[in-house]
Amino acid sequence: MKKGILAKVSLALIFAYLFFPIVATILFSVATRWSTTILPEGYTLAYYHQLFTSPEFAHSLSRTIYASFATIILSILLIVPSLCMAIVYYPRLEKLFEILSILPFAMPGVILAIGMIQMYSRGPLRITNIPWILIGSYFVLILPFMYQSIKNSFRSLNVKALTEAAIMLGCGKFETFVKLIFPNVLRGVITAALISVSVLFGEFVLANLLVGDNYETIQIYLYKLQKVDVHMANALVAAYFLVILLMSLLLIWLAYRNQTLRTQKPGKRQKLEASS
Repeated sequence: MKKGILAKVSLALIFAYLFFPIVATILFSVATRWSTTILPEGYTLAYYHQLFTSPEFAHSLSRTIYASFATIILSILLIVPSLCMAIVYYPRLEKLFEILSILPFAMPGVILAIGMIQMYSRGPLRITNIPWILIGSYFVLILPFMYQSIKNSFRSLNVKALTEAAIMLGCGKFETFVKLIFPNVLRGVITAALISVSVLFGEFVLANLLVGDNYETIQIYLYKLQKVDVHMANALVAAYFLVILLMSLLLIWLAYRNQTLRTQKPGKRQKLEASS
């Protein structure tokens, strides 16, 4: 009984520790004045009105969403087929992929940005100060999260046996991957996308060094805004927290919907496993 109460108290303290800064940020974003009292002395939505009517906010948010989702889609298109091929046809490449996925942890953002500026500021491939270099750096940044989440999904499948059984039944390799393998690892892909969205929306160093004001993301706009108006800066933090929450809920709904459809209707995977 005491252990149950202690666990509940611990969870409540952790919950308060995590969400108190968010609540304080939201309260400050709607406060007219808050200096000597526990709660704000007055409330207003004027800062949100200024923020949402600002074209700079809309542009920075759309740029951040574009760069984030372009990076995530590129990562999925490269990592999922590569990992599937490595597991089925080239098992020795898995060790190489493991090493490559760990490297970004040993590479600080400043070093990565300086290296990319030196490499891509001259020569035939000049992509500095444009979104493409930002997408490339974002790809490196989220590589460990994408790889590990997707690999964990592949570990729950006998990919090699499923592929061989599908080919024996007349399916092509591409059809096997699209209709059989990918739907079964989709949950891991969505989990990786959730983590990546959170990381990329909060990224400032790479965006500031690689593109700066030429492609202003939400974090660069926040950095500039907090020097002008702290209340609007807090409103911006609350707004993009809400955007991340809505996108996360959408991805979770997609994962749940995919799982529900798979449980309601027997998939091709069970038939192939039975035949093999």
